[in-house]
Amino acid sequence: MSLCAQLAAVRSALALPDGPNGAGPVVQVLEPGCGPAPDWPAHTLFFSVSDRHSRARTLHVRAASFDEAWAQGQAAVLALCAAQGWAGDGLWLRVDRVERVRVLSWQGLQQALQRVKRNYFRHGLALDAQCRWAFTEQELNANAMLYAGGGVAHARVNPAHFQRYGRLRHGADFALALAPQEPVFLLGTAGAFCGEDGVVHRLVGEGPGVGRREQPPLRAPDVRALVASGADHLARQVQADGRFVYGHFPCFGREIGTYNALRHASTTYAMAEAWGLLGGEALRAATERALHHLVHTLIVRRTLPDGRAAAFLVDTGGEIKLGGNAAALLALVQHAETMGSREHTALMTELAEGIVFMQDGHSGAFRHVLHADDLSLKEAFRIIYYDGEAAFSLCRLHAFDGQARWLDRVEMAFAHFIDARHWQTHDHWLAYAVNELTRHRPDPRYFRFGLQNVVGHLDFVLQRQTTFPTLLELMLAARRMLDRLAALPALRHLLDEVDMDTFQRALAHRANHLINGFFWPEMAMFFKRPASVAGAFFIRHQAFRVRIDDIEHHLSGYVAYHRWLSAREALA
Repeated sequence: MSLCAQLAAVRSALALPDGPNGAGPVVQVLEPGCGPAPDWPAHTLFFSVSDRHSRARTLHVRAASFDEAWAQGQAAVLALCAAQGWAGDGLWLRVDRVERVRVLSWQGLQQALQRVKRNYFRHGLALDAQCRWAFTEQELNANAMLYAGGGVAHARVNPAHFQRYGRLRHGADFALALAPQEPVFLLGTAGAFCGEDGVVHRLVGEGPGVGRREQPPLRAPDVRALVASGADHLARQVQADGRFVYGHFPCFGREIGTYNALRHASTTYAMAEAWGLLGGEALRAATERALHHLVHTLIVRRTLPDGRAAAFLVDTGGEIKLGGNAAALLALVQHAETMGSREHTALMTELAEGIVFMQDGHSGAFRHVLHADDLSLKEAFRIIYYDGEAAFSLCRLHAFDGQARWLDRVEMAFAHFIDARHWQTHDHWLAYAVNELTRHRPDPRYFRFGLQNVVGHLDFVLQRQTTFPTLLELMLAARRMLDRLAALPALRHLLDEVDMDTFQRALAHRANHLINGFFWPEMAMFFKRPASVAGAFFIRHQAFRVRIDDIEHHLSGYVAYHRWLSAREALA
């Protein structure tokens, strides 16, 4: 689709029927002490365009009528694309129209930012009443202009980033310096986006979805498409040797230079899960390469003091982590089940023996971290995730090979988990583990543990601002356990402890909230290398980080949600 055709389609989507020029008046809100309302431009439009491989170029125009503003902006965009050599099809175009202006002082803005989580400022910003120096919300966040680093939890003006991008955008005379009482202007916008496919999407203007396309509540085909997009991104991160490109910091197009073997294993597990839903040769080939690297490079075999053969995943720093062994075992079991392979059955047993070696035979508690060189204890406890991962992986191996000894070890572990009140952590891996355990051991103690792990957490699930993808995994594992409990007449009374309406509302909310962490092209276009992150999932408060484990948790949650939605829609 040509740029001229894209412009025409977006203009049609932006035009409103409530005025002779196709747009209503701008609404202004004054904070106390800001003086009279400024003579704000009647129509302000931001035009952003990208070739998909480089950061979007944004320009804005102001005029007395919508038609005049559009004509100016269209001419400027066509000239810009000609100068950049962006000709023909394949461009991403986005136009935002200012609808609301909130006026406050520069000092008031600084104070307000202290109450905003970093990267969660969701307004555009103009530094003058004529809207000469102005930025969209996407420009501010994609250029880290309100990000002071991982050590500062709230939003804060970053003068260096602000000045750098401000000069790039507005010219060498751009200046950030403002007196405390000088007015600044928060902008609310309505927008539309048109990609290379020619489809126009209206954009969300308010709430947590600001800046992305309008999206109705997810249905099974929508969820499948999200899984396919995330899985395709992961497949492209698997290099020829099976090692992942570990992640990206997209604001400035930097790859993450560290590595984590545990996350390699757990991401391979999620890819195998996704392949079970999607199929496809490219995803299968990438999963096989990642698994080969896991088996032949990251896992070592050892003989234990009692003569048993065991295997361990060795991570950076010469560490053996309980969660690493569990993730490796999960990856192998999932691969075997979805791909129909029994190639690594012996290695699964050896990894499980490694997990058993890390368990106290009397208390049932797990030791979390060993030194790889001599298997001596490094840390008795590191993070709660490891306990749930270990129990879940042994349950999955029991379901695969039928050996009761693995389940016996899980029950030993749960005796410790119950005594230690581990349900208070509301951990998704423990939810997976107890759901799997109750399949084979429908003991009231285990069901109650699973209920306690989620019931007191529903308000958090409903209210948490961040996307927090593991919350969806927690809810869906609990949902499967609740469905099984409902089918057991002797234990159904336990369901009285659950407000099922609130539970279901929390589950649906969390699944739909996750799309606010998806890199739609209309958001990815503002980052340094859009094509490297478009279609992936990000963590907003971590500088929009895109890391393999971030995507892994989105995939696992959405694969499970697709299964649940498909079953419900089939019944309906």
